[in-house]
Amino acid sequence: MRESENQTPIEVRSLRKRFGSQTVLNGINLTVSRGETVVLLGRSGAGKSVFLKLVVGLEKPDSGSIRIDGEEITGLGLRELNRIRPKIGFLFQQAALYDSLTVEENVAFPLTRRTRMSPSQRRDRVRELLASVGMERDFSKLPAELSGGMQKRVGLARALALEPSILLFDEPTTGLDPITSAEIGQLIATLQRRHRTTSVVVTHDVAGARAFADRMILTDQGNIVGEGTFEQLQRSSNQFVARFLDGNAEKSKCRKSFAWESSSS
Repeated sequence: MRESENQTPIEVRSLRKRFGSQTVLNGINLTVSRGETVVLLGRSGAGKSVFLKLVVGLEKPDSGSIRIDGEEITGLGLRELNRIRPKIGFLFQQAALYDSLTVEENVAFPLTRRTRMSPSQRRDRVRELLASVGMERDFSKLPAELSGGMQKRVGLARALALEPSILLFDEPTTGLDPITSAEIGQLIATLQRRHRTTSVVVTHDVAGARAFADRMILTDQGNIVGEGTFEQLQRSSNQFVARFLDGNAEKSKCRKSFAWESSSS
C-alpha cells in the first residue's frame, strides 16, 4: 500500500492562510522526506494545527501548493480528496473517539467504511492494532471509561488502521501528565521505527519531541524562524527561537518537579 519511494510524501510551497485580519501562514515552504518525523513548534494560535488541516484537506489555503506523494491536492473536490485521505492517518488533539462506540468499534470504524474485510478479519486487525499501542485488554470499554492517555492510544490505533504512509499528530501529549506524555512520545518513536511512516507532529512539548523528532521547525507570525535538530535550534541567533526554547525548558522543569512531588506525597 506504500507509494513509490521516489515520490516526496509532503511538499508545501508558498502556503498562505488568513482568518480575517490574522495571517497564520505567510508563505510557508516545507518538504518532508519519506520516513522522516518533523515536529512543528510555536506559540498557540501560530497556525500549526491549521497546517495539518490543510495537508489533510480539511481546510483550503488562500494560495500556495500542497503535494501529497507528488499529487497536488489544493484544487481537489471531496470525492478526489477521499481517494487521497486513506494515505494519511490523523491523530486529533482530543483523540476524537465516538462516545457511543466501544474501543474495538472505534478502531474498526475506518476498516468498515474503507475496506471489504470480513467481520473476523476486521476483528483480528483491530486486536493487532490495539496490541501495538498496549490497549489489547480494553477493547470492550467505552471512551468515557478511559484516561486521557488511553484515549490517545486508541486514537493512534485508529489512525494506523488503513496502514497510512503519512501520520499527522495534533498535540499528542496535551493535557497528559509528564509520565504519560513520555510514554506517548516513546510509542510514537517505536511505531515510527516499526512502520517507517512519514510523520508531522504539532506539539508544545520540546523536551518530549526530542525522543522522536528528526527535525524541528519553529514558526512565528506565520513564518519559519528556526529549523534543524534541537541542538541546532539551541545554537540559533534568532531571539524568538532562544526565548521559546528557554521558556519551554522552564515549563519542563516545573512539570518534572510537580510530577516528582506528586509521586512522593
